[in-house]
Parts: sequence; C-alpha cells; structure tokens
Amino acid sequence: MACAAGAAVTSIPLTLYVHMPWCVRKCPYCDFNSHRLTSSRPDPAYIDALLRDFEREMQRVDDRRIECVFFGGGTPSLFAPEDFARFLAEVRRRADVESDAEITLEANPGTVERGRFLGYAQAGVNRVSLGAQSFESHCLESLGRIHSPEDTERAVEELRCAGIGNFNLDLMYALPEQSLEEALRDVRKACSLRPAHISYYQLTLEAGTVFHSQPPTLPDEETAWSMQTEGQAILADAGFEQYEVSAYARSGARCRHNLNYWLFGDYIGIGAGAHGKLSMSVPERILRTVKPKQPGQYQAEAMADPAGGVTGGHGAGGVGECQSVTARDLPFEFMLNALRLNEGFSAECFEGRTGLSLDSVAAELEEAQRRGLLQAYPGGWQPTALGRRFLNDLLAAFLP
Repeated sequence: MACAAGAAVTSIPLTLYVHMPWCVRKCPYCDFNSHRLTSSRPDPAYIDALLRDFEREMQRVDDRRIECVFFGGGTPSLFAPEDFARFLAEVRRRADVESDAEITLEANPGTVERGRFLGYAQAGVNRVSLGAQSFESHCLESLGRIHSPEDTERAVEELRCAGIGNFNLDLMYALPEQSLEEALRDVRKACSLRPAHISYYQLTLEAGTVFHSQPPTLPDEETAWSMQTEGQAILADAGFEQYEVSAYARSGARCRHNLNYWLFGDYIGIGAGAHGKLSMSVPERILRTVKPKQPGQYQAEAMADPAGGVTGGHGAGGVGECQSVTARDLPFEFMLNALRLNEGFSAECFEGRTGLSLDSVAAELEEAQRRGLLQAYPGGWQPTALGRRFLNDLLAAFLP
C-alpha cells in the first residue's frame, strides 16, 4: 500500500483517557473493566499511579498538545472532587493542555453525593455523562442499577446548579421485559431534562457478562427496531441530531473526545485496563497500548522503577503492553471507527491518520458503493442509510 504524501504525526489530534475501575456493584450487562469497591472510597494512591503512568506516556508523544480529557470507568464519580483537582492540576503542569479542553466525567446518579458536582466543576470538569439508562424502576432493577429515576432527575438539577449545562444522558433500549411504550417514554423523559447530548443504544449481551451466561428475556427484533426508529424520530423532533450510531447532540455539543476516537485520532490511555492509540510515524509505527486490568497490578507497575522490566518494548518503559498496527490492518482499523459516523470521512482524514493513499482501498470502496452501503461525496465517503443499518456487513468489506 502506498503512503500518502506529507502525513504528519503532529497534525493528528491527541486526547487523554483515564480509566477509574471501581463500582459499587457490577452490572450484569457490563463488559468494561470494573471491580467492586470494598471500602468507603477508592484509594487516593491510585491518582499517584495515574500521574506516574501519564509521565511515561508523555515520553512517547514528544510534548504534543492534549485537546480533551475523559474520565471513564467503572464509576469515576466514586472519587472525590479533590482527587480530580489534584490530577488535572498535575497534568496541566506536566503537559500542554488546550485552555478550552473538553473534560468529561462519567457519573452514576446513585453515587454522587449532594453538592459534589460543584466540586467537580471547580476541579475543572466541564462535561458530565450521566448513566441514566432508563426512567422505569423495573428496568433499572433488571439492569442491576443502584439508582432510581428520581436520582437521575436530582443529578440533572445539581448539574445545572453547578453550571455544567454540557451533559450527556446515557439511555438504553430493548431491555428485559421492556415494552415499546416504555422505551419511547424514556426518550421523551430524557429530552424533557434538556441535556446537550443523548447516547441512545441497544442492550447487547456481551461475552463474559452475567447476561451472556444467563440471558434475560428481551424484546423481539421487530420491537427493538421500532424502539430505535421511533426513538430516533422523537430525538430529531426535540432538536437532537444523530451524528454517530448511538450519539445524538444539540448544535455544538458533539462529544469531542469520542469524535477523536471515531476519526482515528490519537489518545493516551492510562488506568487499569485502559487502551490507547499513539502514532509514532504513519503508517510505519502506530501503537495500540493496553494497561493491566487488575488495579493492584496496574498500580504496582506504574509506581515501579521504569528500568524494572515493564513489558512492551516500545518506548521509555511504559506501563503494560503495546503492539504496532500493521499497514495491512490499518484500513480496517480506520473504517471500524470512521464508518460509525453518519458523515463518514474525508480522503484527507484517511490519508493523514493512516499514512496510506485512499487509492489503496479504492476497490473496497467501489464494491461497498455498488452494494448500496457507501456513497461518495466531494472529497470523501459516508455510509448510506442501508450501510448504517447493516454496519457489520459494510465493515467486513475492509477486513484484510
């Protein structure tokens, strides 16, 4: 595959993902790396480990500017505001962070003590993603959630009082024993709370979860499809534009951090089980990094002497492991992300982020177009409505 002319690593956006792995209770559908909290609060020493890990990762990226920070989990809101204040202050001391960086905190409505959102805002958090999931008590119970519908409403009220108007509500559909009317009532309720962003996605039974080994009774495919399409219509009427498979935003409120994922940007991943993607040079050396899943092992590696035999072999004794993405795999890796976006991608983006010429995938693009899954626009490509519905079929066209 030919390289694109002038592909520059410094032009690729860089964000920071921070994984905070503890939860009060593990939800039966969740396949993220999360661990039950066995004490009153997470160990503040975890923040020290994150900072040591961050220092090592910054050695890989030659002081590139960080555009966004995203705290995911787990349940990051189990940590106190002062933990985030200390972490963000130290990150800004060690790295060049955009002055208007989007800083997102995932929060469970059932774990946020009254007044904490003001503390998070004062620490530097300016966007929150609330795991509402549903506003029906029996649905929340079936999902193993620890919060009530009233907890979500209270959390939204507190967000507004703290001055955080840029917030997302996570909403799931096709839940155990859920009716179509209940799903649509959830969407209407979410819209009534006036968030800037809504994530609306179908429950899937992921391998390694309780629901996968003990499947609950779910709505049939026809009902699930109605939940999706009729829910999308409600969201559109309320002013939410769909820009990705499960992401809907008001004007100017698209999640910048997630857009960077989907457009194959770079991101530092720190924390137990965190993944990262870093371009050393394109297409020759694009790295995928992964940290140890167990918090104890992660903290031990992060705090160890960098010369102490940490695995990986790609730069400055990083925590965990990493491997290079081969040029042969790059088109699929790019499409796996970019084709989730309704607007697709530009030729300039493909070539700048992969270092490959768009001509290298011309045959695959044309075949997907012939099947009605992709359509060209001046300077780029985007999935059709059919391609969005059968996204897996579209992605399979780019498998190496």
